[in-house]
Amino acid sequence: MEGKWLIADRDLNEREGLKWLLKTSSIPVTNILLASNYQEFVVRFEQERPDVVLIELDMISKEDWTTFRDLMQIYDPVLLLTSAEGTFEKARLAIDMQALDLMIKPLSATKVTSSFHKSSRKLGTKNQADGILSPKTYMEISYEALFISQPSLSENFHLAAFQTEGIGKIGSLHSFLREFPFKGVQGIFAMDDMVVILFKETGHQLTEQCQKAMRKWEEEFSDPLAIVVHKRNSSAMSLNQQYFQTRKMLEFTYYKGYRQVAEFESSPEWVHIDPFLAPPEQRAWVDMLTNTDLEKIKKWLYEEFLQLQEPFPDPGLVRIQLTSILAQVRRFMKTNSLDENQSYELEYRYIFNSILYDKVLYRTVQNLILFIQKLFIGAENSTRNNQDPIERGISFMETHFSNSSLRLEDVALYVDRNPSYFSHMMNTKTGSSFTDVLTAIRMKEAKRLLIETNKSIKEISNLAGYQNSNYFSRMFKELVGTSPREFRMNKVNMFKSERETD
Repeated sequence: MEGKWLIADRDLNEREGLKWLLKTSSIPVTNILLASNYQEFVVRFEQERPDVVLIELDMISKEDWTTFRDLMQIYDPVLLLTSAEGTFEKARLAIDMQALDLMIKPLSATKVTSSFHKSSRKLGTKNQADGILSPKTYMEISYEALFISQPSLSENFHLAAFQTEGIGKIGSLHSFLREFPFKGVQGIFAMDDMVVILFKETGHQLTEQCQKAMRKWEEEFSDPLAIVVHKRNSSAMSLNQQYFQTRKMLEFTYYKGYRQVAEFESSPEWVHIDPFLAPPEQRAWVDMLTNTDLEKIKKWLYEEFLQLQEPFPDPGLVRIQLTSILAQVRRFMKTNSLDENQSYELEYRYIFNSILYDKVLYRTVQNLILFIQKLFIGAENSTRNNQDPIERGISFMETHFSNSSLRLEDVALYVDRNPSYFSHMMNTKTGSSFTDVLTAIRMKEAKRLLIETNKSIKEISNLAGYQNSNYFSRMFKELVGTSPREFRMNKVNMFKSERETD
């Protein structure tokens, strides 16, 4: 489709070069207008009403920005932008203006020609589809309305958030959604990790529209989508509040996965969990890893993470819990000298990143199981002499500390070392004697039992590996500074004070 083009750039060579590229292309053009500054641009724009605008963002001052945005929104030309600054702020402004492209200087002839052809195609199909955003839709709604509360926005909206599973697809998703024939759309906004759509608060069968868009997207791009729809249930809720609630809702994909549309009317609440492994859980993991019991590990992980029901725990706390498990796996690697193997080390880092960044919990758990399985195979192929005897010895002590008769000779025999030599190695590596290490393990468990249970001092003494409760109390006071009973009372009073403060 032929049309008028307005090219605005402060550099004469840039203007003439862009004009020459446009004239020598196969794009049908009725007229090419030029402007060397913003004031000249406004005059040309109002006189000629161009169909396509290519303007240098850097020539628009902060004072002129509102006028420029209003002009673009009212007349809705196809908009191309250039800038010498490849910054996030420039990108945000380009997205805010719904620009077709932002080209960073120095300009590439290939990139410019490609943008010219995109603009020509856009001009030929512009505003043909029923329900595509009209220019006046954006007159009062901008990105600022999502991030900053604006009470002046009186109209109510439903809000839908679209997120791709694949990385780097947001630009394609944004373009796809702008072309999809939605009904009642009031704004489409691209974020760094999602695309947000505002709908009028009317009966446009919003969920059905989103489901159709998801099916169409997957047909064309073969990339799963997760969509959440916020149907506000309070007229007092600002668009800003609605946006942040919707962003929080999208975290449900961590548990429920992709390829679905989920509806909410209010912000979900997470359940608080203690993300760190308790000493009994640590011992269980030491045993499972030491015995290379993959089936028991699978059962533990499936029961802990893949059978969760609403209300779900905070995903951030679940990720911390997984890193606590990975810490036990790391110790197993060191014990068997597997951390010295580059391939295992690289895969360990991959699993660590999977725990931190994977969007679906199920995938993280599966990755962890497969990694542990590989480590077990590697451990079987590793000779006993290559294993770290100190790591193995400490793991053995953490598993058997409750045995009051546990001796240095028992641990040394387990790691196949002479007791004196093992004691020397432990002192060299940890800076502590065998007795000090064993006592520290026992006191850590004693503290946990004092805080988390109502067991008597005598029971705790036995569970921590001491037959004589008086000796245990004396050792506890010597190392901790208070008696076991005083330690428990201090912790109880502290917790009470914290609850009263809350």
